[in-house]
Amino acid sequence: MSTYRFASRQQLDRQLTARVAKVLTSDITETGWAILVVSGGRTPRDLFHALSRAEIDWARVWITLADERWIDGEHADSNQRLVRDNLCIERAAAARFVALKNSAISAYQGQSDCAKALATLGRFSMVLLGMGDDGHTASLFPGAADLARGLDLDSGIDCLAITPPQASHQRITLSLPRLLNSRQIVVHIVGAAKSELLAQVQAGRDVYEYPVRGILQQSKAAVDIFYAD
Repeated sequence: MSTYRFASRQQLDRQLTARVAKVLTSDITETGWAILVVSGGRTPRDLFHALSRAEIDWARVWITLADERWIDGEHADSNQRLVRDNLCIERAAAARFVALKNSAISAYQGQSDCAKALATLGRFSMVLLGMGDDGHTASLFPGAADLARGLDLDSGIDCLAITPPQASHQRITLSLPRLLNSRQIVVHIVGAAKSELLAQVQAGRDVYEYPVRGILQQSKAAVDIFYAD
């Protein structure tokens, strides 16, 4: 694992866009398609805009999410809406999007159909993840009732419903083993506070304390950290 530190967020976005383009293009050349997994939140918004203009054969790219709130796709907090409005535009409008949210009333009722949708995708080309202030990634939250199942590398599941201890919505999240079934993972971090948290994360081993350790402290997939203040 390598950590790349950048003087500005704009420089990070340029370099990470180039990395994503290289990985996706390589998979398109080798297999005919590529699969990009992205996360929500405020951090990747500018990155998404940069990616949307990248010279990638987007018609051969599938995009899906690392996690999603179980809310309508038009809701302001929907990751699907974030991706639609900020990534699947300009050149990237040609990409095909696989939603995690479906018509089920709850995430728990919808996880089976979500798993079926994910089963149509093979190994991911690139997974872009964030790190929350509590050390969560995707929707693998410390203290969540189903966290152990989500982190179990032998679970055999691609996704699971989860209710964060302090959140207003149920979530659907990719499991740790499904996230690790990727050619490349990048953890995208910005801000001085996150740098301090990252040092704490890297100093320990308890994955239940900081679930992002499940990504950073494994040997199944290539992982890099991209950081800027």
